[in-house]
Amino acid sequence: MMDTYLERLSNVLDVEVQSSALMEVQIFPRMRDRRLDIEQIKINMLDFLSLYGCELQVVVGERNSAMGRVMTPLNDLRYQLRFIDKARQCLPKIEQQQLKSQLKQAIAHKKDALSKYFWNAVWADEPMAELMSQSSGFYQQGETHISPATLKADLDHAKAVLQQLKTGSMEPGLDEMGEIQQRWVFDHSGGQLINSIRLLITRLNDASDMLEQKINGKPLCYRGKPNPSAERVKNVFFKVYIARIQPYISQISRDGEQIFSGLSALAELQQREMPDSFKPYYRQVLAINSDTGLWQQFDRAIKRHTETWQNLLRQCGMQPMAG
Repeated sequence: MMDTYLERLSNVLDVEVQSSALMEVQIFPRMRDRRLDIEQIKINMLDFLSLYGCELQVVVGERNSAMGRVMTPLNDLRYQLRFIDKARQCLPKIEQQQLKSQLKQAIAHKKDALSKYFWNAVWADEPMAELMSQSSGFYQQGETHISPATLKADLDHAKAVLQQLKTGSMEPGLDEMGEIQQRWVFDHSGGQLINSIRLLITRLNDASDMLEQKINGKPLCYRGKPNPSAERVKNVFFKVYIARIQPYISQISRDGEQIFSGLSALAELQQREMPDSFKPYYRQVLAINSDTGLWQQFDRAIKRHTETWQNLLRQCGMQPMAG
């Protein structure tokens, strides 16, 4: 669609097609660049055996089992919450002061690290990588498995869970997170939107360059009066740009704002925990208000293109109707 648009412009403007290489965009970082290493506190095995009668012994035993060693990051977060809960219940039953002190330290350490465990559960696991994968082409209405509104609600829920963890809640509503991540595994809306925005920014700027070349060259109309050439240009404006290109731009803007406002808000809350290796991606792709980010560049490309069309058509007294 965008290549055809440039070709039609070239024909009616009588200028060469300018088709630039697509702009460079950060890809979703590798797992090792997303995962946070969290220091583990271990309790001496003999001390652990002395916890007989506390449910904490069962919880830690499950953690040390074969299945426990391969927990998903989300289940790891659930484990940390269970540990804190059962450890608090266990404390009054412990008579050994050294063990009691060890357990208090473990509780405090794990509580302080909950935001890091949440980061790994959301950003360092495969569901988010699938959602943000750019390997599935461009964004098309109706092809996504999840509606933008549902994705936004999912991200808002994740944000609410994080906020509860940050305020010390031990019941943050993690039950829904498993279902949410299952939806993300089978959807690539984030990555597809990135692909489409990258394409639109590049091709809209290419088209604006062509329009400006015409504006700065021989006038399209003599003394501002329409002519057959101007009518052909006007037809491309209405039948191609207004009828085909602008609806797609509107869809990307609308759906992208819903989804990426949720992603941006969620990531923004974790800038303190965010690994340095993730920050370039955050600034360029996720942070919707970043002046150098993808979304502000998209807005500028749209504005520039609209203004160049207006300037060209005004040469012929044809006031464009595009918004």
